[in-house]
Amino acid sequence: MKYISINLYRKMIAHAFTEGLTRDDFKNLPTSIGIIDQIQAVPADHFFELHELLDEKLGPGFSVRVGQQMKIEDYGVLGLSWRTCSWAGEIFDRSERYFKLLSNTYVFKVEKREEFSDIFLYREPHRRGLELSNEATLSATVVVLQAMTETHITPTQVTFKHSPPENLNSYHDAFKCPVLFNKSHYSITYKTVDLETRTAKADASINQFLVERVEEETKGLQVSANKIITDIEALIKDALPSGIPSIAQICDHIGMSNRTLTRRLAENGASFRDLIKKNQEEVSKGLLKNSDRSIAEIAFETGFSEQSAFNRAFKRWTGLSPVEFRKS
Repeated sequence: MKYISINLYRKMIAHAFTEGLTRDDFKNLPTSIGIIDQIQAVPADHFFELHELLDEKLGPGFSVRVGQQMKIEDYGVLGLSWRTCSWAGEIFDRSERYFKLLSNTYVFKVEKREEFSDIFLYREPHRRGLELSNEATLSATVVVLQAMTETHITPTQVTFKHSPPENLNSYHDAFKCPVLFNKSHYSITYKTVDLETRTAKADASINQFLVERVEEETKGLQVSANKIITDIEALIKDALPSGIPSIAQICDHIGMSNRTLTRRLAENGASFRDLIKKNQEEVSKGLLKNSDRSIAEIAFETGFSEQSAFNRAFKRWTGLSPVEFRKS
């Protein structure tokens, strides 16, 4: 069955209230307002029906306007993974891995070119509500990228496969670029350099690492290998939601060669591979103990693409399955 996170359904209803609707306007919903705090997802068709209802009652552009109201927190675990991205475009890498936790109806693909990069949303519109949902998704992309980077980056073009509404004011306000309809794809295009913008969190953690290394060289000091390990572990934990990082990726972030980093770790009897495993184990244990996230969610957050692979690795680390560990 196709499904959508209840967070998105709830957000639409909340914003409809701010635009003047009342509870009476939602009396005939197949998934009623009265139960939305008790469930985690709604059937996709119920979600699309809600889009159609709100488009009819509130006019063209409601989907785009609600997209502009989305916050990173509204995306649950997916949003948590976005917060630790190192650069803006990395959210699409994480979305490919994570969107199944939000819905099983989305597929994002990025085609990167030298000057511009196209982000395609592959979700065929078999009904009006799905067209509107695609509008909301691309609109939300704009505000999420701005929140992550703490900049005002905007797309250079947006395309939709369906026909335009009569009033395009909400579209122009949201996207601030040419918005084209009746095209072959749903897509949003950014300057490639904008998608390579460092996120605010990446700037904080990576800059701290670099400043400490510059200070070390300036003063002729030798920061302990143990301190290097602590710093690298922090970067690994940030990277895990996108998949297990390579030593080349980490070195690229911190401006250190593979050979130098390997040598510095070896000074303390460690290897990069050891640090990956150690932090995967620590993060997974912490989430199993201190959160109610599903095993699948925890698998993704610790760099695994499949829950079964995570289960096997966790059993090797602890002698217990994730479920047994959580119970104990």
